[in-house]
Amino acid sequence: MTLPDNYKTLANISEGIYKEKGSKFITYAYPVADEEEIKEHVDLLKKKYYDARHHCFAWQLGVDGKNFRANDDGEPSGTAGKPILGQIRSHELTNILIVVIRYFGGTKLGTSGLIRAYKEATIDAINNGEIIEKTIDNYYRINFDYGVMNDVMKVIKEENPNIHQQDFNLRCAIEMSCRQSEAEKLINKFEKIESVNVDYIKTI
Repeated sequence: MTLPDNYKTLANISEGIYKEKGSKFITYAYPVADEEEIKEHVDLLKKKYYDARHHCFAWQLGVDGKNFRANDDGEPSGTAGKPILGQIRSHELTNILIVVIRYFGGTKLGTSGLIRAYKEATIDAINNGEIIEKTIDNYYRINFDYGVMNDVMKVIKEENPNIHQQDFNLRCAIEMSCRQSEAEKLINKFEKIESVNVDYIKTI
């Protein structure tokens, strides 16, 4: 089965809040690209809200549903991270981190109360954000002799990749990206042109 090369995520950071029996749940939802970025966001929120009792979170990366984590941060097992992750999945989002910060109000909410609170706090942040669809893109750098410039440009015109950088000197170089599902066709066309070298850079 071929995985999709498009996904839904948030356009920008969004926030949410939920209150229950004196407890306050402050939510931050971030579009993210990797685990390093996730760690930075979580660490910053822990410093900013250092006096909060819990900093619970869940995240998911990629389109196969296998790269994820849910953290209860001291709440009873399954009452915080799992409902946050559940809302990420029910809204079909990925490349996203959601952190819910809890200030305890003195009254215990019980298992079902906690699950509802973390779920509602998460929903509020998602609803306050803008959900967008993005494609998974492969990035390449092609090097070629000036003499085949017309052939290279013909392929670019036909396939319409995103051009990020161009350098036309004695030997030319172009950095570009295209949707993952269209990459093989694009690269095959370039490789048929004499003197063109294609280097894969990254996938985002």
